[in-house]
Amino acid sequence: MFQDRTDAGRQLADLLDDRDVEADVVLGIPRGGLPVARAVADALGAPLDVVVASKIGAPDNPELAIGAVASDGSVWRNEDLIDRLGVDEAYVERERDAEAEAARQKLQRYRGTADLPDLADKRVLVVDDGLATGATTTAALRQVRAAGADSVVLAVPVGSPDSVERLRAEADDVVAVETPPHFSAVGQFYRSFDQVSDEEAMSYLDR
Repeated sequence: MFQDRTDAGRQLADLLDDRDVEADVVLGIPRGGLPVARAVADALGAPLDVVVASKIGAPDNPELAIGAVASDGSVWRNEDLIDRLGVDEAYVERERDAEAEAARQKLQRYRGTADLPDLADKRVLVVDDGLATGATTTAALRQVRAAGADSVVLAVPVGSPDSVERLRAEADDVVAVETPPHFSAVGQFYRSFDQVSDEEAMSYLDR
């Protein structure tokens, strides 16, 4: 049980130190990933920035992710779920375009530009506050990879065992403090898991 996201970030930083993980840049996933990533970046002595992805929701259940897309259009699709729900391809494409634009606008708001920082040949550490389905995280990792990063490591305080294993195919390594077998939601492992506003999240960034 983590006290809050900052406590989780410190525990994550300790684990990364134990594993000798180094990074040229830390990218937090807004919004909840930024307080965690701030603590990690401080411990590693690396600059903190952001990578943004947006969930593609199912037609009758927008909270159910049938995919996700990053600000550059890098996409992950849950093909099994799309097939099982019988989701029309036109719907998927339309929502992908809309969510990619939403991710670009959020990146613009956070960075003042719709572009990521220069990641070419850099060791990049992507941080979030937890890993449930891993949908948006997958799209974010694909964008970082497409940006030419030399290595991509995903670090989270807690994650579902299935998602952690699946994400190993997307990153060079996945580091998690806890992978509890009885996982239902990220928030169950935090004593304080309040919603993080965009304004609060941006306050953690290097300027």
